[in-house]
Amino acid sequence: MNRWIIGTRPRTLSAAVIPVIVGTAAADVEIIWWRAIAAFLVALFLQIATNFSNDYSDGKRGVDSEERLGPVRLVGSGLAKPYEVKRAAFLFFALAAIVGAILSLIVNPWLLLLGLASIAAGWFYTGGVRPYGYRGFGEISVFVFFGLGATLGSCYVQSGELNGLSFLVSVSVGLMSCALLEINNLRDIAGDKSSGKLTLAVLLGDRRTRILYVFFIDASLIIGSLAVFTKPWTVLIMIAGIVAFPAVKSVLDGATGTELIVVLKQTGKVQITAGVFLTLGLAI
Repeated sequence: MNRWIIGTRPRTLSAAVIPVIVGTAAADVEIIWWRAIAAFLVALFLQIATNFSNDYSDGKRGVDSEERLGPVRLVGSGLAKPYEVKRAAFLFFALAAIVGAILSLIVNPWLLLLGLASIAAGWFYTGGVRPYGYRGFGEISVFVFFGLGATLGSCYVQSGELNGLSFLVSVSVGLMSCALLEINNLRDIAGDKSSGKLTLAVLLGDRRTRILYVFFIDASLIIGSLAVFTKPWTVLIMIAGIVAFPAVKSVLDGATGTELIVVLKQTGKVQITAGVFLTLGLAI
């Protein structure tokens, strides 16, 4: 596979797609397709930019050693020079900014603030002098920007307003994105701790991180299903609970090492299943 495709971390890109389709469906209006596509591109470019930024910054700090489990990192593995990966990050941040600016100026210029905040959050997650991802704040950022921000923003560009339903489902989406981050950080606890990267998983420890992962999954599905009082077919989101069972069981049974790579893939499938069925339920 091409090194730059690897660098985008394809398995994480559902975190960009799901908020947009859920938020668009939550608007409950006739879809303005070009706006939906623009919102999707902004979210996708931001996710890819953040992945490259993370690769660059962690690689420069020596966090991604050869002993690290999980997807190949470009800088850490020597597949690309640090400046090349940094340039790729800035390219995708720029693409997100351009598309986002066009969309914002047409819909509401105040959306530019959300875009700028999202770009800053993506870079300073592991970049800068004091990256907040190294101090246990990664989950908060993921929840805010890949949950609330992306979902509510996608709803707003369609209808020009926000509704209670959009807030509810954005919380569900954000919690599921946190679950994806949490299982990733659970896998990396040992390496992150030794390199001084104090993720929330490192701060909580193995046992409590496993409990938090299960909480994120369960809370996401339960909160998403509460939309049933407005949109009865959103109960379909609970199908994702069946898909989640193997992942949750593995985590509670103490899966470690490469076993957690399998759980990460399973969690991605849970996120996609929940997002698709929630979108379907909102649209019916």
